[in-house]
Amino acid sequence: MYQAINQALDITLKKDASAVIFGEDVAFGGVFRCTVNLQKRYGSDRVFNTPISEHGIVGFGIGLANVGATAIAEIQFADYIYPAFDQIVNEAAKCRYRSGGVFDCGKLTIRTPYGAVGHGGLYHSQSPEAYFAHTPGLKIVVPRGPVQAKGLLLSSIEEPDPCIVFEPKVLYRTAVDEVPVGHYKIEIGKGEIVKEGKDVTLIGWGTQVHILLETADIVEDKLGASCEVIDLLSIIPWDAELVCKARVQALSSGRPAMQIVIGKFVSLSVKKTGRVVVAHEAPRTNGFGAEIAARIQEECFLNLEAPVMRVTGWDTPFPHVFERLYVPDKWRCFAAVKRSLDY
Repeated sequence: MYQAINQALDITLKKDASAVIFGEDVAFGGVFRCTVNLQKRYGSDRVFNTPISEHGIVGFGIGLANVGATAIAEIQFADYIYPAFDQIVNEAAKCRYRSGGVFDCGKLTIRTPYGAVGHGGLYHSQSPEAYFAHTPGLKIVVPRGPVQAKGLLLSSIEEPDPCIVFEPKVLYRTAVDEVPVGHYKIEIGKGEIVKEGKDVTLIGWGTQVHILLETADIVEDKLGASCEVIDLLSIIPWDAELVCKARVQALSSGRPAMQIVIGKFVSLSVKKTGRVVVAHEAPRTNGFGAEIAARIQEECFLNLEAPVMRVTGWDTPFPHVFERLYVPDKWRCFAAVKRSLDY
């Protein structure tokens, strides 16, 4: 996946003379090599290191974006994004609004590796997306693989609002796809059905999508039930219509009704299955899964056959030795699906 991200950054630097990339150690390629060789190609005035100050990195990016530059900031680990919280939430997200449109930092994109990696411990494993999801004016995306990483990053860079791209670090070298060579974008705010089903809707983003796909196979094998797996791709805005709405149209040929796109509505998922499991690595309390569950309850209550189930990290600091017990795995997700089916 890191190569796809590198391609997106290369494309941006090549086509946009105002684009700059900056952060801790990005000049030599970064910890995960996402910016490798970019300084060599485009020079040290466009790809450069910064002091170790996340607050300063984002503040600098806000200033650049306000004067028209395409600012691509890297926070080396999402666990260290908190010193920049004020700059992101009070400055970047509100800049256009509070200035009446005079100033605009929509050309700011913040990339940051996030999530569990297997041995990261307390300061290299956190999933802080919910902190920022409460902030109007931001957009937040999370790719599940190389194709999505490149398309979402290019969309974020060209998006008129400031964006945070949370990149699941465990996927940098484990996720493999055939990635289109040229420029392409994936629309922010649109989810994707990665596996169709009729009995239970499984919702996740980033690494958890792969866990849910494994879960769906186990459910089919052991319970004979069919799971529909949805990758949200975007946290803010998230595709509530994909999850909650349904508009089913039978085909004139007399075949059974099937999924078809009607405008921006798709005939899926909660109103079809009546059961939902949401999975994420962040702690349970006030995790973004709670927002999804609340929205589903508001819009699909009469269609639900069981309560919305959540499979999440625990309400504790992220452990090192017990990481395997902390992060949702296929068996915890399977247990939630079984509870939903048995309800």
